[in-house]
Amino acid sequence: MKTRIYNAKIITMANGTDILEGELHIEDDRISFVGTREDAKKLLKETVFDREIDACGNVVMPGFKDAHTHSAMTFLRSYADDLPLQEWLYNRVFPMEAKLTEEDVLWCSKLAIMEYLTSGITANFDMYMKNEANAKASVDTGFRTVLCGSINDFGGTVEGIEEEYKHFNNYDKLLSYQIGFHAEYTTKRETLEGIAELAHKYKAPVYTHNSETKSEVDGCIERYGKTPTAFLDSIGMFDYGGGGFHCVHMTDEDLDICKEKKIWVVTNPASNVKLASGIAPIKKMLDIGIGLAIGTDGPASNNCLDMFREMFLTTALQKVSIPDASAVDANDVLYMATVGGAHAMGLMDCDTLEKGKYADLIIIDLNQPNMQPLNNISKNIVYSGSKQNVKLTMVAGKVLYEDGKFNIGIAPEEIYEKANESIVRMKA
Repeated sequence: MKTRIYNAKIITMANGTDILEGELHIEDDRISFVGTREDAKKLLKETVFDREIDACGNVVMPGFKDAHTHSAMTFLRSYADDLPLQEWLYNRVFPMEAKLTEEDVLWCSKLAIMEYLTSGITANFDMYMKNEANAKASVDTGFRTVLCGSINDFGGTVEGIEEEYKHFNNYDKLLSYQIGFHAEYTTKRETLEGIAELAHKYKAPVYTHNSETKSEVDGCIERYGKTPTAFLDSIGMFDYGGGGFHCVHMTDEDLDICKEKKIWVVTNPASNVKLASGIAPIKKMLDIGIGLAIGTDGPASNNCLDMFREMFLTTALQKVSIPDASAVDANDVLYMATVGGAHAMGLMDCDTLEKGKYADLIIIDLNQPNMQPLNNISKNIVYSGSKQNVKLTMVAGKVLYEDGKFNIGIAPEEIYEKANESIVRMKA
């Protein structure tokens, strides 16, 4: 399959947010050319394309990477709202999750994938249970997913994480897997040490929820005399890097550890403000060179999977909390949502629009009132962009969403029906 996208404003993200007026060619699942129309002339004489897409002067750019989420938790959307985190988690979320079946995870994950596509998200970093169903949902729909281990004291074993690591990293080209556990406060020390040993065995990074709430940090200090970041580092958890989801309540020592050990911080601003967890010190992290990415968290705590809202909140919350209206430039945020997310997830071939990279891209419609005038296109995307501007979402060279319609191998109505059946059964 050969595809040509022409008459485009291309933000490759390989050179910041510079705009290239030209076109992009795709062969099967990878980009075969990015350049000006003049540079493409010879190729156009030699190539017959299966499809040619006139971008009509709109933006073509890398898809957003949702670097922390729990896809199948769509079944809890608007079910456990307006509660503090611990009550939300232990009294509402965990009891319902205990009723989940493989079939529930399959359909509720497909529902989430539909929502990712409408938001221009081309890959997600999914930490949840019943990963076989999760993997099937992604492969069935053609979506790219990085699965993350989620072991804790309620389920899973270190041996199981190792089996998943081997299995899902050889499952499908759309799937990969990273070692992970739910959180320090839900996982006993013996298990944590086992995970650290596994990281050393495979020389692999480790990912976890980290310092999301003040009570979580205080509890770890009571148990081990250290913050979660410092304690996990002390047992060798991050000797090969990794990532922390949320990272709201971080000390200067924690930030130094993140920089030294190359621990990615994935911020989840909408979830953090909705659960009153706090505001992560993103500007301080950015200033000292910590790798940053953005995630939505799950639809039980957000409640929507919208990267535009997350981008706006990432910068706006920093400005108001410091306070400094110049804090965290929108172009830095756009980098976090694309390249930063890809690198945090280990998707090094999905970060920028360059020859040889996977064709995971989106078209942003500039012919909408919220994107005009074109004073600064990249900042328009962060500050005034929304889902209404996502015209097309492509993963691995295949258009999965275009002009409000899905191409995922199944009718949306069937997915909605199955997802609602799941929640009705569990609430009975």
